[in-house]
Amino acid sequence: MTVDAGTPARLGFVGLGNIGGPMAGSLAKWSGGLTVFDLAADAVATLVDQGAAAADSPADLAARADIIGICVLDDAQVRTVVAGEGGLLSAAAPGTIITVHSTISPETASDLADLAAAQGVILLDAPISGGALGAAEGRLAIMVGGPRDAYERLKEPFALTADMLVHAGADVGAGTKMKLARNLLHFISFTATTEAARLAESAGIDVAKLGKVVRHTDAITGGAGAIMLRDTTAEIAPDDFWYNIFRSVRTLGEKDLSLALALADQLGVDLPLGTIARRDLAGALGVPHHEGEQTA
Repeated sequence: MTVDAGTPARLGFVGLGNIGGPMAGSLAKWSGGLTVFDLAADAVATLVDQGAAAADSPADLAARADIIGICVLDDAQVRTVVAGEGGLLSAAAPGTIITVHSTISPETASDLADLAAAQGVILLDAPISGGALGAAEGRLAIMVGGPRDAYERLKEPFALTADMLVHAGADVGAGTKMKLARNLLHFISFTATTEAARLAESAGIDVAKLGKVVRHTDAITGGAGAIMLRDTTAEIAPDDFWYNIFRSVRTLGEKDLSLALALADQLGVDLPLGTIARRDLAGALGVPHHEGEQTA
């Protein structure tokens, strides 16, 4: 459906769980209105209390919305909502935009986008980062894959639920690929956290107090994301602005990792990620050691 200039798009949302519910609650403030659907009647009732209208089915919702968000569990549920019997594509008008906020495979997003395009409907993958807390505070990051003009149409309404909207790429699936890379860091960091906790516990350190220190300093330094400053992972040339900065990070990191691994050896604690980090840090940062190089 083509929305007249100056006329706010009608929003729809399917999936009102721990993240989708707060997202929809924020979108219920949109001037063009919001229609919602979920199998849980109480979740729908909560959104109706917040000003949304209730749909009887995904198809009913599609007939009443121009931009439709989906936040359900997995690939199978997304396929059912979009292309199943009585799904969105059974009633969505040409020009409708469907945004998939669930984390699914890039291939599923691309396949569904092709099905939608055959009906003149635009499907974008738009996974989210920030969790239930970010959704409740309207501070999500949404990573969108698909045509730029469709992405632009999302900016104003989605500002109600996200304070970061990123166009990950022109191909559907790009948003999901960005989300998977982001979550790779997230869960490897969690595993590394357990190594740090084991080392601290074995050394007689209060793990809860260590956690307070980590959260405090990460809030200042930015944590692991603080080094994501370049637009490439290639080796850094010596005359590059970033060379001395990352070389300093390498020197400090290798020293501290070596000390931590020495302590682990003394205590009999196995730190496989720490060992890998010590081995790979220099090359991964783009400042590998070269023969004849002077080190600090």
